Amino acid sequence: MHSNQNLHHYNGYSISPSSHRLPDGWFAANLLLTRGPGAWPVYYHFDALDYFDSETQAVGHAAAWARGWVDSRG
Repeated sequence: MHSNQNLHHYNGYSISPSSHRLPDGWFAANLLLTRGPGAWPVYYHFDALDYFDSETQAVGHAAAWARGWVDSRG
């Protein structure tokens, strides 16, 4: 299962958190950040930021992690 939920925007970035269910039942928190709607957008892709018992936890963690990442870069 791969879920792509709650695409949203934050301080100039599009944030697309997702989860991926692993064979052992855990959910990996994944993230795609996109900066700039112009001709040359920049993509940042993060896989397996951490592992969780549920898809909801994984997606929530990825979204929160994204905001922290964006905030730390000004």
